[in-house]
Amino acid sequence: PHTITLIEGDGIGPEIAKAAVEVIAAAGVDVRWERVIVGKEAREQFGVLLPDCTIESIARNKVALKAPITTPIGEGYPSINVSIRQKLDLYACVRPVKTIPGVKARYDDVDLIVIRENTEDLYAGKEHEVVPGVIESLKIITSKASSRIARYAFEYAIANGRERITAIHKANIMKLSDGLFLEESQKVAKEYPSIRYDEMIVDNTCLQLVLDPHQFDMLLTLNLYGDIISDLAAGLVGGIGIVPGANIGLEAAVFEAVHGSWPDAAGKNIANPTAMILTAVLMLRHIGETDAGDRVETAVHRVLKEGVTRTGDLGGTASTTEMTQAIIDAMGDAKGR
Repeated sequence: PHTITLIEGDGIGPEIAKAAVEVIAAAGVDVRWERVIVGKEAREQFGVLLPDCTIESIARNKVALKAPITTPIGEGYPSINVSIRQKLDLYACVRPVKTIPGVKARYDDVDLIVIRENTEDLYAGKEHEVVPGVIESLKIITSKASSRIARYAFEYAIANGRERITAIHKANIMKLSDGLFLEESQKVAKEYPSIRYDEMIVDNTCLQLVLDPHQFDMLLTLNLYGDIISDLAAGLVGGIGIVPGANIGLEAAVFEAVHGSWPDAAGKNIANPTAMILTAVLMLRHIGETDAGDRVETAVHRVLKEGVTRTGDLGGTASTTEMTQAIIDAMGDAKGR
């Protein structure tokens, strides 16, 4: 069996994590789940939001499936998500954004990938108070991290049959920091002549995504821009409730749904598990269970296309458990045929 770390998170996290675990089991994949805690429960037990034993579990098992976590806003607590990425050097954030037939969306036939540098930039949260009333945030860009994420993007393109990479930046203003990112991306691009490479300023990218997302294939960008762009892109295909995510490093990978923990809905059995289940699909492919991943993805798409079972955010009335069972049943029906 595969041994995989499971972070159930908080809010709706435990419910959608349970859904993903049940779907993976129904797909016939043998997994021994090593459950660990973070957030409020970890603080009560260990005095910290992210205990060392959680990081040690992920490092040991190499793979984790993670549900959403609530990080207090403006209370001085570091982001748990950012801390996990930094401690494990999960330098590549991968966000596939794809139209699913049957889900109401702004556009049809969208299929793009956002590749985001995950360890530095303003999003790393390195900031301090200079004097009362004055806060300084540090935007740190390095040639190492820029080159590494660019190479990851080009290798991903080769492995997945993609044809074009657009580097997203603000080098017209951030001439040194974003300029360094572009310089390293250009160097790497020269090593991959079969992949078309171009560049676009981030504000124009947002405009162009809204006007016509079909013009893009892969978007390569820095941490903060990537966080914003990936959510914008998700809105083009129906929302972050149907979009998966992955954080990849050389030694470990954490697969997480990109939406929040929705504390108000905790325990009410109304959350949409689709993003979490599609995130599990990315994880299954990563660990070599490609056939199982394909079966799960096909079942999700079938349920959404038929439209009989949908959670409230998708215009239906189904509960989390009903949506999960419909996906499991769809896998069974496909196997029966």
